[in-house]
Amino acid sequence: MRQIEKQMNFALSNKGNWSKSNTQVEYNESTNCSTVKLHGNSIATYDHATAAIKISSCGWESVTTKSRLNAILQEVKPGCGVFQKQFEWFVSFRDDVKEFWDGMILIDAPNLEIA
Repeated sequence: MRQIEKQMNFALSNKGNWSKSNTQVEYNESTNCSTVKLHGNSIATYDHATAAIKISSCGWESVTTKSRLNAILQEVKPGCGVFQKQFEWFVSFRDDVKEFWDGMILIDAPNLEIA
């Protein structure tokens, strides 16, 4: 994991506001949610109360976007990850694989449950 992703995850887990280079974390106290932005685009929103996470590539299915999303998922849903196969993105968790789509919400569950 890259140093910037470690710092990003620390801010995310500790409900902090943080920014470095092209990555930013914003905590909203009124909603108890943290939003992670890459190049100004919201790629993830984590609800600290329910442990649900909304993920998106914002139309930029790049190596950096995938790396940031995987770092975030390792922090909030260990074992879950985004991968690419034949130019298509997928989400996997405990031997379950689903097609990735922008805005999908992963629920805190023992399996890959999407809202």
